[in-house]
Amino acid sequence: MVQRVAIIGAGSSGLASIKCCLDEGLEPTCFEQSHDIGGLWRFTEVGRISVYRSVITNTSKEMMCFSDFPFPEDFPNYMTHSRLLEYFRMYAEHFSLLRYIRFKTTVHSVRKRPDFSTTGQWDVVTETDETVESAIFDAVMVCSGHYAEPHLPLDSFPGIENRFRGQYLHSWEYKDSASFQGKRVLVLGVGNSGGDIAVEISRVAAQASNIFQVFLSTRSGTWVISRISDHGFPLDMMLTTRFNNCLENFLPSALMRWLRLKKFNTWFDHANYGLIPQKSTNLSLIVNDELPSCILCGAVVVKPNVKEFTESSAVFEDETVEENIDVVVFATGYNFSFPFLEESVRNICRSKYALYKYIFPPPLEKPTLAVLGLIQLTGSIMAGAELQARWATRVFKGLNQLPPANRLMAEVAKKQQHLIKQGLSNKENKIKMSYIGYMDEIASCVGVKPNMLLLFLKDPKLTLEVFFGPCTPCQYRLAGPGKWVGARNAILTQWHRALKPLRTRVIDDSSNHSSVFHWLTILGLPTLLCAGLLICKYSPQMWFPRVRLGAIPICKMGFMKGGM
Repeated sequence: MVQRVAIIGAGSSGLASIKCCLDEGLEPTCFEQSHDIGGLWRFTEVGRISVYRSVITNTSKEMMCFSDFPFPEDFPNYMTHSRLLEYFRMYAEHFSLLRYIRFKTTVHSVRKRPDFSTTGQWDVVTETDETVESAIFDAVMVCSGHYAEPHLPLDSFPGIENRFRGQYLHSWEYKDSASFQGKRVLVLGVGNSGGDIAVEISRVAAQASNIFQVFLSTRSGTWVISRISDHGFPLDMMLTTRFNNCLENFLPSALMRWLRLKKFNTWFDHANYGLIPQKSTNLSLIVNDELPSCILCGAVVVKPNVKEFTESSAVFEDETVEENIDVVVFATGYNFSFPFLEESVRNICRSKYALYKYIFPPPLEKPTLAVLGLIQLTGSIMAGAELQARWATRVFKGLNQLPPANRLMAEVAKKQQHLIKQGLSNKENKIKMSYIGYMDEIASCVGVKPNMLLLFLKDPKLTLEVFFGPCTPCQYRLAGPGKWVGARNAILTQWHRALKPLRTRVIDDSSNHSSVFHWLTILGLPTLLCAGLLICKYSPQMWFPRVRLGAIPICKMGFMKGGM
């Protein structure tokens, strides 16, 4: 019977895993290589991968909170790394988690014991202050995340190593813009980090005709959205709803894609800014409030992919040349790796699509190893990893059962075939799954997915907020294992917490337009839903089929920057 659980990493996933173990009566021991909690979100100048100094979350506080511990109402909707780390400390203190963490401890190896086929146990070798120890654990939770190793594709850029005389670095080395003062900078990659870094450096970079200028190179382009929705609320709170998810599932995918792209272009015409995506069937999207303005002002110049580098210049695929480049920043993402796992297990975990539900390696005789947070969602990775931890601990405890090994292998093989069929087998890190789709799938395994019909019969007011409001993590605490008595109130007061940090100046609004708009929306949305179902029922069969990965729609629309 599983009792002792080793947890590797004390970031957000590790903290959630400790709590989930305690909830199920297990004995967790968390090993953290550094001296503090926070993982990627604990800013540091040197020594390890962390966020840069100015980073702001791309997911709002209501959408990324732990499911039974909402953010304080006075916290801003989008936070700096220091505010998020403060929240982690509050969470760890509230649930007394720190006592289970061994800091400054490196995990050297995790190996199956000789009797693993019957016991499912692991030998875990660690080192603390040059003292090596070995211990036996009944289960292991890997919470080191997917930002383990910088991806630096030097081979794809001829001349960067042997001809270019300037400096080049990966974005993980970037901390702030101070060292880029007066330099001509080229940023490769237009993901969330690439867009942020280009904007920030543009304020201090070398001037061209009295304009600070940074070059932003993109291979295929991207859609850019703001954190702020049309009515001033956090964008993810307005978009990530069960109502919108129903429309996406019922309406033809071609129509949904057209509506989505039309919406993206209402802020600014991406074609005019050189950003419109090309050569990709995925919906590539980043969150950046300032990038369009910087392009409009000439502070950031969008360029195509780099063909080659010379001693001091970059030659692009359209044959244009930018001279006197001082620094090249590779914003080219990360690779995940688990060097501490024994080779047979490590080979299985090389692809997250080789894991059952992106958590469990299927060939293991006993399901006592869980890899958490190795997911890319259209919403919060933090929330997804916490729900993964809730399921994994219940599987360890024997309260939830996995299907037979042959079914696990068959489902994994089916998803891998989908990747190959769609031509995405070599683009795993660019694929993001539907947030609500994946959360509901794991919630069904745990037994905590909201039953909308039953909920409506018991609590119509709450049902309206659950269906039409944002799908916050608290929805998965309304019923079932781990039910939280405060979940209902947390959901009904989520808009109050979103508005609280904004209303720092009292305004007398006797007309109460926002209340009128809210009730008109509530009354009108059911009608719109019925119309959507009718359209789906009578739509012609010529609509393109939805691209799917297993049971989950594929799209590349991410709000969360960083994760572990």
